[in-house]
Amino acid sequence: MNPPRTVTIFSPAKINVFIAITGRRGDGYHDLVSVAAPLDFGDRLIAEIGDQRPGAGGRRPESGVGTAEAAGQFSLECDDPEVPVDGSNLVLKAAAAFALATGWKEPVAFRLEKRIPVGAGLGGGSSDATSALLALNQLSGANLGRADLAALAAGVGSDCPLFLEGRPVIMRGRGERIELLPESAARRLRSRNLLVFKPSLSVSTAWAYERMAAGAPQSYLAAPEAERRLAAWIEGNADAGELLFNNLEPVVFRKFLALPALLGDLRRRFGLAAGMSGSGSACFALLASGAPTAEIVATIREAWGPVCFVQLAAIA
Repeated sequence: MNPPRTVTIFSPAKINVFIAITGRRGDGYHDLVSVAAPLDFGDRLIAEIGDQRPGAGGRRPESGVGTAEAAGQFSLECDDPEVPVDGSNLVLKAAAAFALATGWKEPVAFRLEKRIPVGAGLGGGSSDATSALLALNQLSGANLGRADLAALAAGVGSDCPLFLEGRPVIMRGRGERIELLPESAARRLRSRNLLVFKPSLSVSTAWAYERMAAGAPQSYLAAPEAERRLAAWIEGNADAGELLFNNLEPVVFRKFLALPALLGDLRRRFGLAAGMSGSGSACFALLASGAPTAEIVATIREAWGPVCFVQLAAIA
């Protein structure tokens, strides 16, 4: 069977249910221990073989849609004009890495339908990049295995490999070392409904980690303690809400006071297990069966404004 000419890949958002930053490495990255879980909402990436660039006989992007080319071989369009579509976009970086590793030379046009907010800590850019690798693997017929794809993904971005799994994982190192969460523990997360919400402001990941480093060593959680907490939850039978932990929160919350104010309100008024995902600014709240979702959403919009991002989702 010949490889397809067009493929569409779902790019899920993720949340960090548990994230402990344990220290800064000699290479400038940070070590972490985290449980990350993909969600059932996200972006969509369409990849098509053939020169689809404007002026080359292909589709011209609609007004307000960004477009860019990478080294003449890959092009990218996005329906969100705020998303960079130049060489800084991880989709094009992933495509270039794939071409270098496999020798793939045909032109491919990518079209990104963006739903995950930028600067949210939800892994949108990393998920899109991993989708680009999966799409090119199908289009080219290269048939790279999971290990080869994971190596390519890790080279593009620390969060990228987790999106190859499609289920809750444990991340270690700078995020590139992935281990599946044991099934007995994953069942306590899978299909759990939640609300994801983000204010209009974004948080720079680099800034958050620099501020954490400036507060060392008190800002870090020692790796043995992080592993002890995670193991205790995995080996027990506590609810998903008992796992929530993020030691980036104090760093971010000191500057962005709207985040802890709303999370505290949601905990007091509705008894929700809620926290920030990654370095933010997106937060999430786990929903129990029968939770007054409409009232919770109204509370979020009252605090952060009627146009803030709010998404009902479930853990995949």
